[in-house]
Amino acid sequence: MSPAPLTLLGLESSCDDTGAAVVRADAEGRGQILSNVVIGQDELHAAFGGVVPEIAARAHAEKIDVAVEQALSRAGLRLDQVDAVAVTAGPGLIGGVLSGVMCAKGLAAGAGLPLVGVNHLAGHALTPRLTDGLAFPYLMLLVSGGHCQFLIAHGPDRFTRLGGTIDDAPGEAFDKTARLLGLPQPGGPSVERAARDGDARRFAFPRPLLNRPGCDMSFSGLKTAVLRARDQLLAAHDGLYPQDVNDLSAGFQTAVADVLTEKTRRALTAYLDLQPPAPAIAVAGGVAANDALRRRLSTLAAEHGLAFVAPPLALCTDNAAMIAWAGLERLRAGLTDNAPLIARPRWPLDPDGPALLGGGRKGPKA
Repeated sequence: MSPAPLTLLGLESSCDDTGAAVVRADAEGRGQILSNVVIGQDELHAAFGGVVPEIAARAHAEKIDVAVEQALSRAGLRLDQVDAVAVTAGPGLIGGVLSGVMCAKGLAAGAGLPLVGVNHLAGHALTPRLTDGLAFPYLMLLVSGGHCQFLIAHGPDRFTRLGGTIDDAPGEAFDKTARLLGLPQPGGPSVERAARDGDARRFAFPRPLLNRPGCDMSFSGLKTAVLRARDQLLAAHDGLYPQDVNDLSAGFQTAVADVLTEKTRRALTAYLDLQPPAPAIAVAGGVAANDALRRRLSTLAAEHGLAFVAPPLALCTDNAAMIAWAGLERLRAGLTDNAPLIARPRWPLDPDGPALLGGGRKGPKA
């Protein structure tokens, strides 16, 4: 018997994007985004070179009800016409997460609706099921400003972590590299634009941990190498030429892509040992919007005869549609929260795995 169609309102406020969305799944399980509102905060944080948690929390508190109103209006629905409310309950900047959780609790209680707490990382990891109906199990590279890890997604509430960053996440490294080079924030798109006109072979940047077995990664040393190369240029020429910035950006971006591609190749070995019936590689998170990385991973998947799924760019960065979808999958599995739901600054997807920096938290982008 096919499950009944479901419509969920989702809320997202884990970092610096205030989001609300309405997502529906039909009786066959196909997802449809009815609305997806994102209110960014780039202008509020621009002068500080990164996200300021206190400013972010205040902005979420001021805007989350506006985002909800817009999401329902664009979907053409009233609150009493949705089946449940889903909300990011962690990991993230605790002030922002609290804003979302308290708003969601009020909405659910006022309308008499089930409340579903969603792990922000699960929202990213389940996005390929919303966009492409990807079957479990699949290999997921979750790569963003606060996180970088390889996961085998077995189900909406079961993930195995194969490895992750032991220090900076790639998105954080992109942002810091952009600041080193005088590029605007957010750093990922700025570095990618500069890299298009750069020579990636000019600087011999390291590929950290490639000489170590397994799927763990490190990007702090790479960031330091960019700093040293920049300082050498400043000392030699009393400044940076535009081509210097382009070449440094290209070298950094290529080094990140090399590490992520090789570590994905290693993660594939463990994943394929499961003999999945429909093997696939997926990538999600803000850094998944990087075109150079998407092309490298797509080529790797093709070499192994696997499907490759990268969500549309708008669904790579933080958004509430992924939270609504993850909540929908949890609701169908009978997982709801309501009053006991709490906001969590840390919340690993794989609780049985070892503690991992960047694997169970979402910290500032700076």
